[in-house]
Amino acid sequence: MEFEFVKRGRNSAMIERKEIVVWRRNYLLDIRQYRMEGRPIYYLDETWVNAGDVPNKIWCDKSIKSARDATNKGLTTGAVNPSGKGKRLIVCHIGSEDGFVSDSLLCFESRKNTQDYHDEMNGDCFREWLEGVLPRLKDNAVIVMDNAPYHSVKQDKCPTTNTKKQKIIEWLESKGEVISRPMVIPELLTIVDRLRPLYNKYVIDELVKKQNKTILRLPPYHCELNPIELAWSIVKNHVRMNNKTFKLNDVKQLLIEGVERVDADMWKNFIKHTIEEEEKLFKMDFVVDELMAEKEPCVLNVESDDDDSDDFNDVVPLP
Repeated sequence: MEFEFVKRGRNSAMIERKEIVVWRRNYLLDIRQYRMEGRPIYYLDETWVNAGDVPNKIWCDKSIKSARDATNKGLTTGAVNPSGKGKRLIVCHIGSEDGFVSDSLLCFESRKNTQDYHDEMNGDCFREWLEGVLPRLKDNAVIVMDNAPYHSVKQDKCPTTNTKKQKIIEWLESKGEVISRPMVIPELLTIVDRLRPLYNKYVIDELVKKQNKTILRLPPYHCELNPIELAWSIVKNHVRMNNKTFKLNDVKQLLIEGVERVDADMWKNFIKHTIEEEEKLFKMDFVVDELMAEKEPCVLNVESDDDDSDDFNDVVPLP
């Protein structure tokens, strides 16, 4: 059947949802335009570091067969392994071609025992951090970020199909709409859809706009378009390679050292690599378009004989 068992990846250009393709196209066109205008572009992201982070592979002397053998030769049996991942640090930072923005590192201990580090952040925490960072950014800057829930807190949540009818009516009346006759929910939601563009605003976007800056959101599932991911790789590798105590305070210090190691030259290379990825994706959309256009849609032509038996004739292209 020509199936192949392969490692899961994101090479899914042929089956992407249309809204993801449109979002990516808009993002690529917008960031191109901002670069042409010479606007400073900053990249923002969150990550985490565990107290038990260590290298997955170590050098091992194959001549040592046992602990006694190591002792007799004056050697050890190898590096001590942590008992588990341990406590976790949640980290947030922002950078540009000039490097990480100074005095803008957010780092705190995780309080929740969940798999997703996004659970630790919330809209208030993120907004408070960003308010302190904005004065350190250049004027007319663009801030690139992903679509984490705490990045996209609405100023005024519009009703949805899950909203109770009375709440929908109250929301509409608060916007000056007069409900002069009894209406069913679909009718009310039609009015909501008409008003939505006026009130569908994000808290962070409005905050940034007041500082003469712009938010640009990455398309979903496109972390390769954020060069700070490459910076995180350098920082985390420094932590893993130097983590000897597995204590959270020591790991935090290693994290700070790792951030300081990522200089402006590294950031320029990260951004250069990201621009290359942007170009690949930009061209890929046209390649997929051409491939899909070459495939003629087909339909089976089914006819009936006099004896009521169905015959499947040749495949015929749709007109």
